[in-house]
Amino acid sequence: MKKMDVIALKAKQDTEDKYILLDVREPHEATFARVDPHVHIPMGAIPIRFEELDKKIPIVVMCHSGVRSAQVCQFLEPRGFNVTNLEGGIDAWSQLVDPSVPSY
Repeated sequence: MKKMDVIALKAKQDTEDKYILLDVREPHEATFARVDPHVHIPMGAIPIRFEELDKKIPIVVMCHSGVRSAQVCQFLEPRGFNVTNLEGGIDAWSQLVDPSVPSY
């Protein structure tokens, strides 16, 4: 499984690279703190909604700390998706990239 840290994601955001940031946290988490732009599909809904995602576009999967996103990567990768796990998740993002994003 490919991995990326939040500094690399910020660099990716600052370029014209096309990718999808897939937030797999629960709705209340995504409402409280988020990184935009993103697509939100809670982890529990991935098995029934993964076909909404475009296999042609690289996907960076994000959760709170990187555990749930790693599980989603393990689900999506064998189904032909180009996925990368965001290590540290939104927790690392708020600490290292954007302190205006609430930490929880």
